[in-house]
Amino acid sequence: MSKLSSFLVLILISTSLYSQNNRGSEAVIENIQKISKALVYIDKYYVDTINISKIVDKTISDMLDQLDPHSTYIPAEMVSEMNEPLEGSFNGIGIEFIIVKDTLTVQAPVFGGPSALVGILAGDKIVSVDGENIAGVGISNDKIFKYLRGPKGTKVELKILRQKVSDTLDFVVTRDKIPLNSLDAYYEAAPGVLYMKLGKFAITSPSEIIDAFISMHKYPRGVILDLRGNGGGFLGVSLMISNFFLQKDEMILYTEGLNSPKKEEYANGRGVYQKGPLVVLIDENSASASEIVAGALQDWDRAVIIGRKSFGKGLVQQMMPLDGGSQMRLTVARYHTPSGRVIQSPYKLGDKKEYYKAFLSRYENGEFYNKDSINFPDSLKYKTLKKGRVVYGGGGIMPDIFVPQDTSYFSEYYARIIRMGVFNEYMNIYCDRNRLSFKEKYPDFDTFFKEFNVDQQMFSELIEYSKQSGINPVIEQIEKSKSMMELQMKALVARSIFGMDSYYKVLNNVNNEAYNKAMYVIENWSEIFDEI
Repeated sequence: MSKLSSFLVLILISTSLYSQNNRGSEAVIENIQKISKALVYIDKYYVDTINISKIVDKTISDMLDQLDPHSTYIPAEMVSEMNEPLEGSFNGIGIEFIIVKDTLTVQAPVFGGPSALVGILAGDKIVSVDGENIAGVGISNDKIFKYLRGPKGTKVELKILRQKVSDTLDFVVTRDKIPLNSLDAYYEAAPGVLYMKLGKFAITSPSEIIDAFISMHKYPRGVILDLRGNGGGFLGVSLMISNFFLQKDEMILYTEGLNSPKKEEYANGRGVYQKGPLVVLIDENSASASEIVAGALQDWDRAVIIGRKSFGKGLVQQMMPLDGGSQMRLTVARYHTPSGRVIQSPYKLGDKKEYYKAFLSRYENGEFYNKDSINFPDSLKYKTLKKGRVVYGGGGIMPDIFVPQDTSYFSEYYARIIRMGVFNEYMNIYCDRNRLSFKEKYPDFDTFFKEFNVDQQMFSELIEYSKQSGINPVIEQIEKSKSMMELQMKALVARSIFGMDSYYKVLNNVNNEAYNKAMYVIENWSEIFDEI
């Protein structure tokens, strides 16, 4: 039996079952039969050889494009890639890497991972994998993943060049499960104040946050949860994280849809931080699960929300497995905050382009810079559940304290060297060249933060490197962006020495208005919280 014949048999069976169980929608049954006939005609009579599977994939994708902006089709070959960041792990050798001068360079071995266990160090250059030279051959990230990832328990032979060692070093690494952290950084921002930067809502996120609390060795006197740029993740994870901060029987959200009965979710009263100053940072790229957490905490007057209005994604997708390993992520419900707010921005069925265009228009309308540019009709007015403060639905979470986007440093030159990857290329080379001397000179982050500054030579080298890469300097634009460029350079050096926590320590502690306001609110909690 051909693949097409098998597919059509499945369609006929599905049609029969659908009709029996749902007392059938005649329109659905008729159209299933119509698609079946069209595929038969194509397969039997079309002039050239065709790929039926590809046609079916495109048909399903086009069908979903006629729905809301977030229903989507995922081909089988992309399922693993799409799910991996949220599932929290993969099998590999366990290194963070960069490509420096066409050579795979270890940025850092994952703590406790296979590479760390055999003695691979930051700065090591992997020149051969299983006897195959990979240095100076134009290696890509995709090829690196192919070489270094693989089934758990399999071995890979590496040849490595190490600074101050004349010969190559041989290592045999046994692949193992490598965690993918969703908590990009956490640290004690001030005595007793825990800062956490959550990049996505992954399976491992709740346990990572618990570890962050444990690292304090005491009950925090304040918490900052940074959800800026967090586009969401698993709904269930957002419920678990909301639960950390709410008291027993406080509603987190409710969902409902045409074919999805209303379902309410409540805190269980076992949260790790149910009382105490709490600030949540959001921006226009905080979406979905981020908005669930921010909305619940705002509605219960549990946290002060600081930043800019969030994206406005309030639709619940359910994964529907399809034949051949592909998936359909179908919107099945809307979610509402505890006060009843709908967070989803308006959209028209089948018009994704207009939906995302409307988001970009917020920038053009000044909503990122001026709170007064954001207008809410009275029909979208709601009240918080304890203090009765006015909050709004109809598209995103509006923060309690608005912080405009800072564009004072923006220039086309700066945007271009970032966009073209030249900025990071130079910094990778610079950090790799100076890694050993930095570690000797700066034994800890505090020493680095106080003593390290981007000098004129380092800055001039970046400009010259950019010029050699085809980006000519524009003096007035460089002067406009210089302070931000130097800040980014310092942060990237900190990351190369001390890890990602230190990257955010640098960025947060220098001219970061939202972060500074968060710290001010924590320190003046009673006064501020009573006023908003």
